[in-house]
Amino acid sequence: MKVYDFDKTIYAGDSTIDFYVYCLKKSPGLILYLPIQLWGGLLYVLGIYSKVRFKEKFFSFLIALDNREEVVTDFWVFHEDKIQGWYKKKKLASDVIISASPEFLLAPICIKLGVGTLIASKVDIRTGLYDGENCEGQHKVERLKYIFPNYEIAEFYSDSLSDAPLAELARRSYLVDGASIVLWDEYTPTRRQKIKRLFASKEFMGFLFIGAINAVNGVVFAYLYTFFFNVNTAFILGYLTSLTIAYILNSCIAFNEKLALLKYLKFCFSYIPNFVIQNAVVLIFYNHLGWYKLAAFVLAAFLGVPITFLLIKFFAFAGANNS
Repeated sequence: MKVYDFDKTIYAGDSTIDFYVYCLKKSPGLILYLPIQLWGGLLYVLGIYSKVRFKEKFFSFLIALDNREEVVTDFWVFHEDKIQGWYKKKKLASDVIISASPEFLLAPICIKLGVGTLIASKVDIRTGLYDGENCEGQHKVERLKYIFPNYEIAEFYSDSLSDAPLAELARRSYLVDGASIVLWDEYTPTRRQKIKRLFASKEFMGFLFIGAINAVNGVVFAYLYTFFFNVNTAFILGYLTSLTIAYILNSCIAFNEKLALLKYLKFCFSYIPNFVIQNAVVLIFYNHLGWYKLAAFVLAAFLGVPITFLLIKFFAFAGANNS
């Protein structure tokens, strides 16, 4: 048999995200579920929610969706053209598509394509609740073995290295990047792919969340210190206060490391470029352009994030074991 991942493999994009956007266009009121979805995402990043729990929060909008099956059918009318041309040319009735996306979402297009077997996450289309695990990684292997106890994979195609457990079982495995298909063992990620993977990581999401807290802390403390010091001195003191809080949060949440003086010093050193950028912004926009001090603090707080993350990851917390 030939086994294929779905999203970003035979489908050009993420079908779940595309479906959600499609639903929002048809029923704008579903945006009211956004706070629940964002809260679920935050708790997932913090390690409080499992991926299944997070995805159940994401799919909570299904409760308010009318004519769900009809909406799914209509979705594929407008998105069938995103099925990769190379797959349409080589598809067989014996193909197996295995995906973390919901079974209810992929079933209609798989039927239309004539796919023999679909294995996907079992999600209740009425409630968004999962029946079992998210169909990813090693769980894909377990699902495949359950349905085909004596299976033999001739070829396997995926866009993600997280599918290595399945790739190792196939006679030939391929990594897909759009229309580019290369042998799994010959794959070398490009610089763009490495950067994309780095900034799409869970630890970067945690860093952004902590960065948001840090930005607020920096603005608040800097503003409070202006009642006792001049604006530039207040900014520096506010920055140092928020930096200490940020170190504690990054250690405990984003990088799961114990507090240590040496790491704290390296963490502070990692923020020097960020401090230079932010201090320059305050000098330019407050001292020279005459911006209101609070506005200058806010602008400064949100600059330099990517550089700071790279320094923290590869210098302050180098060697940390993160998921």
